[in-house]
Amino acid sequence: MRHPEDGSPLAEVAERNGEWRRKVGFGPMTHLLLLLLLGPVAADITDGNSEHLKREHSLIKPYQGVGSSSMPLWDFQGSTILTSQYVRLTPDERSKEGSIWNHQPCFLKDWEMHVHFKVHGAGKKNLHGDGIALWYTRDRLVQGPVFGSKDNFHGLAIFLDTYPNDEATERVFPYISVMVNNGSLSYDHSKDGRWTELAGCTADFRNSDHDTFLAVRYSRGRLTVMTDLEDKNQWKNCIDITGVLLPTGYYFGASAGTGDLSDNHDIISMKLFQLMVEHSPEEENIDWTKIEPSVHFFKSPKDNVDDPTGNFRSGPLTGWRVFLLLLCALLGIIVCAVVGAVVFQKRQERNKRFY
Repeated sequence: MRHPEDGSPLAEVAERNGEWRRKVGFGPMTHLLLLLLLGPVAADITDGNSEHLKREHSLIKPYQGVGSSSMPLWDFQGSTILTSQYVRLTPDERSKEGSIWNHQPCFLKDWEMHVHFKVHGAGKKNLHGDGIALWYTRDRLVQGPVFGSKDNFHGLAIFLDTYPNDEATERVFPYISVMVNNGSLSYDHSKDGRWTELAGCTADFRNSDHDTFLAVRYSRGRLTVMTDLEDKNQWKNCIDITGVLLPTGYYFGASAGTGDLSDNHDIISMKLFQLMVEHSPEEENIDWTKIEPSVHFFKSPKDNVDDPTGNFRSGPLTGWRVFLLLLCALLGIIVCAVVGAVVFQKRQERNKRFY
């Protein structure tokens, strides 16, 4: 991946992130080493034990407040209804929007959210919509056009999109994607958020006969999304990106929306776990509530080339790939120069013998 063009909203995000990195002493080489060290390592999703479960940020059965318009620790709005078995964000009806939001801001630097959800309805192939969004954002309980919540948000969004609005797309839906925003970016429904997507994958979670789960893990700038959709009790990798900066003090939530097409969008549980991660003294001294949501390495929107798997066939170069490419080019030039010098010297010796 390469840096976005100057003057674009993505460039502004990257520039602010660069300012933060300079303040804490992260130079390009330091970031390169971190990427090389962290990149190949698979994220270890927690086994879901209760030792580090943060109940103040978790939605777990049995729910309290069934049949009322509120519940402890969580607020909901719009079409959302609370039953004894699930929180239904939208019914399988047209033009509905609903959401549920945690009361408490989260001040954990490293966390992992497990979401038990269900998307189902009477609609046949390509006759259902629109999907669920999971949020970690500065603002809460604000209705809007992005799966029932506000556009130009500050924070993180994971979209579980069931309907392809872009008829030309080669992606296979349902599709999961990730977006980080500092308030300057707008989600483009007509392109299914392709221009602001960081990464994504195809995920067959709709009308499943068994339980469907998603895990979101954020630790030390690394964001991982994994799914358990095949009733195998195993996590499957969906998204894994580094260079992500998210502040503390934001709110967790979930929302859903329907339009001309519809589905039941249900949340059964949301469990937040604290990850026990050691941070350097420099990181501990940072005011994490002041960090701007950002990603250091962005794909340029013009380089988003679809393939049926939801990946990118030819993604732009990241900074470390550019560094390695330049290093290889330099070594190639040195080798060519040495070979050229040897050849020239041999020719000179041959010419002297001839005369």
